[in-house]
Amino acid sequence: MKKLTKAPRWRLILAQVKKDKKAYTVFAVLSLLILAVIVRNALLGRWENVFTGVLASLLLWIPPVVERRLHVDLPTTLEILAYLFVFSAEILGEIGNFYVYFRFWDTMLHTLNGFMFAAFGFCLVDIFNNTKRFRFQLSPVFLAIVAFCFSMTIGVLWEFFEFGADMLLHTDMQKDTFVTAMHSVSLPNDLGQKVTHVTDIISTTVVTESGEVIVMNGYLDIGIADTVKDLFVNFIGAVVFSTIGYFYVKHRGKGRLAGQFIPVFVGDDGTDAEHVLKNEEERTQACENNS
Repeated sequence: MKKLTKAPRWRLILAQVKKDKKAYTVFAVLSLLILAVIVRNALLGRWENVFTGVLASLLLWIPPVVERRLHVDLPTTLEILAYLFVFSAEILGEIGNFYVYFRFWDTMLHTLNGFMFAAFGFCLVDIFNNTKRFRFQLSPVFLAIVAFCFSMTIGVLWEFFEFGADMLLHTDMQKDTFVTAMHSVSLPNDLGQKVTHVTDIISTTVVTESGEVIVMNGYLDIGIADTVKDLFVNFIGAVVFSTIGYFYVKHRGKGRLAGQFIPVFVGDDGTDAEHVLKNEEERTQACENNS
């Protein structure tokens, strides 16, 4: 009988995906759809969409990698929601232009983002307590505050990423908004006021150095309104789940809703994926020996 060897890391991560049949089915279907999108856009020469598709494929692997590296077990509902979130944001939102066709799409995803990361925040204390350097206990109130702050931090970091992409790659991740009023200290005025107020704007004209003239129906706000709105709905999602999680922890895990979203720390003495992979190898070797 052959001696079992330690499995490569990529096989452990793949086994981590396969351990939950429902989540794995969603993962597999979305992966195939993303592959089809990549191939189609490559044939059409739309390389920016190809890059977005590849990025979406990589992002799909984050949940199993997180489970493997941080030794946590993501509930099926949260794991499926994470897969759908990636597909909705990158494939439907960016490539499918859902952000343009449906104005609520971006708001919905940022609200969901705040909700999901607040759920993950409740597992942070268990992860930190895994180290031998320090351990700490938090009351349900402070645990909810930690989850809320973690979610908001992720939201802020994402806005930094959007701003960087817009500045360096000339994308439009921070969606622009037409407004009908502006208030600025940079505009000249004859009244001695520090802030100039311009209201009832019906159009603005942009003239480039080459002489191109662009007329817009209103004043184009370059992402500020979108950023604040995104952070606000992220705030709402974080508050909602932090409140749900608070009562879940306070009542010692009673409540089905929160339990479907809060990850569980399983320790570093082996994960379900390792047991699944070990059983697969043992069955394979048994078949080889019988043959």
